[in-house]
Amino acid sequence: VQLQASGGGLVQAGGSLRLSCAASRRMFRNNGMAWFRQAPGKEREFVAGITWNSSNLYYRDPVKGRFTISRDNAKDTVYLQMNRLNPEDTAVYYCAAARSGMVPSDPSGYRYWGQGTLVTVSS
Repeated sequence: VQLQASGGGLVQAGGSLRLSCAASRRMFRNNGMAWFRQAPGKEREFVAGITWNSSNLYYRDPVKGRFTISRDNAKDTVYLQMNRLNPEDTAVYYCAAARSGMVPSDPSGYRYWGQGTLVTVSS
């Protein structure tokens, strides 16, 4: 079972990136999915989450209105569209599959993790 994250890169402040997370197996169709990020010297933090059927979306406050999480269960893929990026968004972004259909904000609620993709926002 693997999660493959991609889409990171270097972007100027105000720009956009779209992260993708492809799951290797269909089992994730029943799992909540989330994106976390970890900046240098900081703890991993919840960014956005989506329940198994996309009925509920969750975002941490600083990204509300700028980031959008979505999923395509037919493709076993979760996306994070990031707009109006700022230097504070610089971090390694990880996708994760929850232990249930819900999306807790605590990393311990997630069973599988992708390898991370680096997002760097220059000022």
